Amino acid sequence: MKDSLFIAFQHLVPQHLLSRLAGWLANTSISWIKDPFTRWFVQRYGIDMSEAAESDPLAYASFNDFFTRALRDGARPICSDDDGVVFPADGAISQLGDIRHGRIFQAKGQDYSLLELVGGDPLLAEPFEGGKFAVVYLSPRDYHRVHIPLDGTLRTMVHVPGDLFSVNDTTAANVPRLFARNERVVCIFDTAAGPMAVILVGAMIVASIETVWAGQVTPYKRQIATTHYPDQGPEAFAKGDEIGRFKLGSTAIVLFGDDAVAWDEALTAGSATRMGELMGRVTTH
Repeated sequence: MKDSLFIAFQHLVPQHLLSRLAGWLANTSISWIKDPFTRWFVQRYGIDMSEAAESDPLAYASFNDFFTRALRDGARPICSDDDGVVFPADGAISQLGDIRHGRIFQAKGQDYSLLELVGGDPLLAEPFEGGKFAVVYLSPRDYHRVHIPLDGTLRTMVHVPGDLFSVNDTTAANVPRLFARNERVVCIFDTAAGPMAVILVGAMIVASIETVWAGQVTPYKRQIATTHYPDQGPEAFAKGDEIGRFKLGSTAIVLFGDDAVAWDEALTAGSATRMGELMGRVTTH
């Protein structure tokens, strides 16, 4: 009953309005608003501020600045193995595995379309048919910057408007096509293992999604159609470089093509992730 009420609530509330209002509050610099909430947040979620470049949570200009805080140098060593693919973010594996018949597993009884996930463009979807996927869920306590799992050059970015359902396990198990319905930013890179997609999925109360090359991508005025962002020239990134961030938590999805990578056999749904640690290895030669 509790789960049913939670899902019904998400269908009924104005998701975008609620998220934008939360974004305004999270971005305020008014100390009597931001300081008590930031202090409560640190205590409620057990945030380890010793990892942050600025360890005083009240020194940040806004809650958003605190939430997207940088880490101190050396806090996340990047696996240096040439064939190593690293986790893009701190969090936990929601699901990972094979892309079968153009479908990606979401939860028991739920899956979604690869084509829909990348915005409906068959040319973007085709290289990932039969490939691998990994979904990393970022909880409120996690570090909320997203980093590239493998050396790559940005080919294109696609903003796909959509819903803003929560992306926790309860919603994943009860909302069909969740990750292909929510607003998202699809980033396609060329790598030594072939095409790689890193998809930043929005969620309820997520104030915005940013990338390092385009700044704030969402929220924009809601659009009916997907918007493709033209290339601004080659953007090359070394493994572990920051590529984007969430203002409040969400999900990052990584896609590779057929026979391109093998995930670490120890990984399963619920496995903890730590940005920069080994997620798998390149298998193409």
